[in-house]
Amino acid sequence: MDPELTTLAQSAGATLVGLMATDAWERTRDGVVALWRRARPDRADTVAAELKHTRADLAADATAEEELAAEWQGRIRRLLTERPQVAADLRALLDELAPGGAPAASTVAQRATASGSARVYQAGRDQHITER
Repeated sequence: MDPELTTLAQSAGATLVGLMATDAWERTRDGVVALWRRARPDRADTVAAELKHTRADLAADATAEEELAAEWQGRIRRLLTERPQVAADLRALLDELAPGGAPAASTVAQRATASGSARVYQAGRDQHITER
């Protein structure tokens, strides 16, 4: 799969699950279902039900956010694989859902291992470290 579409699917999955507990949820849900309705009308109702279940799972266990985002990344990746022309609509939806109308940020995935007395500092955005 095109790396750009993979990154788009990752960003969309994280954004979708991240907005489930916000005031923007209904608009987000409606936008995602509308996207599926245009690309795969036969799956739109199922996707609406899956979104409802995912939101309930998140409400029951907030620590499952990463796992739920990964599930949606997979669903969105499969949709983009089948219908790459949907990418433009998905980008537009993510831009619309971004706070303040700013373009949606990419998802940052980091992994680090430290041993002994080593330190690891990672940040997806700004990081300020003051050691004394």
